[in-house]
Amino acid sequence: MKVNMQTANPSQDLHVGNIIHGLWNRLGMIMILLLLCVVLSFTAPNFLETSNLLNILKQVSIIAILAAGMTIVILTGGIDLSVGSTVALSGVISVLVSSAGVNPFIAMLSGAAIGYVVGLINGFFTAKTKLPPFIVTLGSFTYVRGLAYVISGGYPIVLSNETFKFIGGGSILGIPTPIYIMLLVYGVMFFVLKYTMFGRHIYAIGGNEEAARLTGIKVERSLINVYSISGLLAGLGGVVLAGRLYSGQPTAGQMYELDAIAAVILGGTSLVGGRGKIQGTIIGVLIMGVISNGLTLMDVNYYWQLVVKGGVIVAAVLLDRLRGDSDA
Repeated sequence: MKVNMQTANPSQDLHVGNIIHGLWNRLGMIMILLLLCVVLSFTAPNFLETSNLLNILKQVSIIAILAAGMTIVILTGGIDLSVGSTVALSGVISVLVSSAGVNPFIAMLSGAAIGYVVGLINGFFTAKTKLPPFIVTLGSFTYVRGLAYVISGGYPIVLSNETFKFIGGGSILGIPTPIYIMLLVYGVMFFVLKYTMFGRHIYAIGGNEEAARLTGIKVERSLINVYSISGLLAGLGGVVLAGRLYSGQPTAGQMYELDAIAAVILGGTSLVGGRGKIQGTIIGVLIMGVISNGLTLMDVNYYWQLVVKGGVIVAAVLLDRLRGDSDA
């Protein structure tokens, strides 16, 4: 009697595995976001109401703006721990300038400019001295926050200009202004990363900095530009937050850097650089925003919310490690 035995085809299994891995990389976080929304629609009261969904987008807009800058920094294999402190300093400076009677648009530009200067300093020391970006930006994390306290005297500075308030607390056609700013930032960043030479240089540096240098890429200049952009966006986030809070507060932006990093990693950008997309970052931001909003609607104690947020950060790093192992 003849027995037919079907042997496994390793190449076919590998092909199927690659397809599943590719689908997860493209759609995994979107599926998690949708699953969270479905679960919270049953467990959190009023979660799917339009007003609440707009509130989520408004609440995450500041972190989203910071995370956009953080994305390009991490794509180069770096890190920027100073963005939360930059939010505070930029908000304080912009409100002070506005309080002096300066045109509100100039005041807002001054806040963004301060952020750019902080990023420029970070980029210079990272690129020129070869110090680890963790150390460089940890230092600016401290001294930038200190400057915010020194300039403000440790007290919030109240904002009186209505035009300034509009950027953080206004709305256009029923949609909060910060949402428009967030979408504009991501539109620009998507174009830069996908269609410009600078965007290709960012990926090349993150993939292999020495190889990028040998191919003629001006690595130092690119790194300085990357950190400058991150600082600029942190400054913009500080201006928007000051408009929302109607004040410049030296305590603003605390822990924002960790939220931004977690959102970037959740969105699929590798901590070691060279791999990730800006559209993944916005998904990561939304996941964190939805979790935070859902817990608030369910009246979960704030301290437990911090526990959950810490768990999300650890999960984000673990997910990055698993993605790296699967790519190896």
